[in-house]
Amino acid sequence: MPRLFIAEKPSLGRAIAAALPSPQKKDQGFIRCGNGDVVTWCIGHLLEQVEPDAYDEKYKRWNLDDLPIIPDKWKLKPRKEAAKQLSVVRKLLKEFDTVVHAGDPDREGQLLVDEVIDYCRVSKAKKDKIQRLLISDLNLPAVKTSLSQMRSNREFIPLSISALARSRADWLYGMNMSRGYTLLGQKAGYKGVLSVGRVQSPLVGLVVRRDEEIENFVPKDFYTLDAVIPYQQAPILARWQPSEACQPWQDEEGRVLNRKLVENVASRIAGQLATVTASEQKQSKQAPPLPYSLSALQIDAAKRFGMSAQQVLDACQSLYEKHKLITYPRSDSRHLPVEHFKQASAVLGAVSNNEATLAQAVAGADQTLRSKAWNDSKVDAHHAIIPTPKKQSLSGLSTHEANIYQQVARQYIMQFYPAAVYADSKLIFDIAGGCFIAKGRVLIEPGWKALLGKDAQDKDDNTVPALPKGAELTCTEGLIKDRKTEPPKHFTEATLLQAMTGIAKFVADKELKKILKETDGLGTEATRAGIIETLLKRKLLTRAGKLIKSTAAGRGLIHALPSESTYPDMTAHWEHQLHSMAERGYAYQPFMDGLVKQVETIVVQLKAGDVPESLRHLPAVEPKNSKRKRRATKKKA
Repeated sequence: MPRLFIAEKPSLGRAIAAALPSPQKKDQGFIRCGNGDVVTWCIGHLLEQVEPDAYDEKYKRWNLDDLPIIPDKWKLKPRKEAAKQLSVVRKLLKEFDTVVHAGDPDREGQLLVDEVIDYCRVSKAKKDKIQRLLISDLNLPAVKTSLSQMRSNREFIPLSISALARSRADWLYGMNMSRGYTLLGQKAGYKGVLSVGRVQSPLVGLVVRRDEEIENFVPKDFYTLDAVIPYQQAPILARWQPSEACQPWQDEEGRVLNRKLVENVASRIAGQLATVTASEQKQSKQAPPLPYSLSALQIDAAKRFGMSAQQVLDACQSLYEKHKLITYPRSDSRHLPVEHFKQASAVLGAVSNNEATLAQAVAGADQTLRSKAWNDSKVDAHHAIIPTPKKQSLSGLSTHEANIYQQVARQYIMQFYPAAVYADSKLIFDIAGGCFIAKGRVLIEPGWKALLGKDAQDKDDNTVPALPKGAELTCTEGLIKDRKTEPPKHFTEATLLQAMTGIAKFVADKELKKILKETDGLGTEATRAGIIETLLKRKLLTRAGKLIKSTAAGRGLIHALPSESTYPDMTAHWEHQLHSMAERGYAYQPFMDGLVKQVETIVVQLKAGDVPESLRHLPAVEPKNSKRKRRATKKKA
């Protein structure tokens, strides 16, 4: 029976059609294959949430008294630029009884096609038979393999419900909160939009608190003491470990704040016997880093190439869709299916052919090695981002695309290199009754680190000799260093992405912290870059060179919002619920009911209170495009 495949994008549609029987006949918005199958596609989301005025005309005018806006029955509308393709899909859905859902392998990809099927009112009987095609690699052999492993689309209903809950929650929370706080800002004379969102606001909150911590930072003097112990060609430096009796002169991090105390110890140890009370020598291994998830790749590319998260995502999408040189990029996984190990030779061969700078690295790879990356239990709908087996000249790639391909390929090659091996040594000395520790670490076998180049390898190797317990040397002097505490650093794009993925670090609640370590963090792989760009466009954050800082509007908004809206605890808890929903562990209705109550409570407080102090002194900002609008008005007049 002929099948209708609905892909997420034209590039995926073309890849599916190429794997089906010839001849292919291209038509407007679809491809008809030799066996009668038809492949059509969406262009991203064909549908979008309607604006509030679609529910009631009065919502065209922003008015505090009309909040909260809570739809009784949610509505979608065709995206203007996608209406033509929606008509194509609708017509084909009427023509075929057998349908295959070929959205991207994540919750957004699941919803994107499911909502079109629902919008076109496909019968329940037909919906129950829909199959799910999961493709994370657009190369022909991979697509053919996926076509032989289709599953029932019903298995993925929870994924779709999770995405639907996220979409509606974002609308409900963002629409009401943004209108409410923008209206308060207008009362105070601020003309810009004060955008609020479940992920946006905690992210701005992170930056605001970091900036203010830096501005309010008062440096403190503290002191370190190293015992200088001559030994052969190079002296051993052993750091003083203050005893409990020194606690009154230390801060909460154990730093000594009293110089006289340090001077006293330094004078006591000069010329004294230094006896080894403990000696440890061992080897430690550092396994290669796992292949990339999107966030991990964005972080490394920001550090190495200075690329923004959006630039990395754009380069990845192009490498995946246009060039077919990497696998599905919007992945939160850093692991690979065990089955994928069979392709290792072909993938490495393609990398060696495509990227001359990595040919030697491929030649040195041991293809019998299997890193921890290959683990079926840690792979769900999609796996880590790796190169495909496609051989192609990279001359047609942009600089960003070439850099990202090289980064992804190098990380993959590392999986076939042994662990880096270190010689770790530790000596504990007793000098005049005080405890002094010397630690050393030397890279003895670079393993995978050989691929980083000499500049990126460990530079501060510190050799500590292997002395036996009881050995006696002499401490010639105590070396005092005057130091100052330093403020935290401003966020960069890389460190902000790290904060979003490792958000548990910024959460006080121990239970939530534990939960967060097992979920996606703040935002998702697919949305993080866009969220940062949105906040920059709306002038709540700003770039200062490589740094990302808060603006006056961003600060004013954070101090005006309820505290729980500005911390990651709440939004991360939502993300956990959404994740649980996708895993069949939580239901849609309780999640939405809780959100409605929260929004209603905040709106009541907004209506009852005065304009927050933090919004009263914002500089007036001219709305975007206002000059253009005025010109248009003059022309009409």
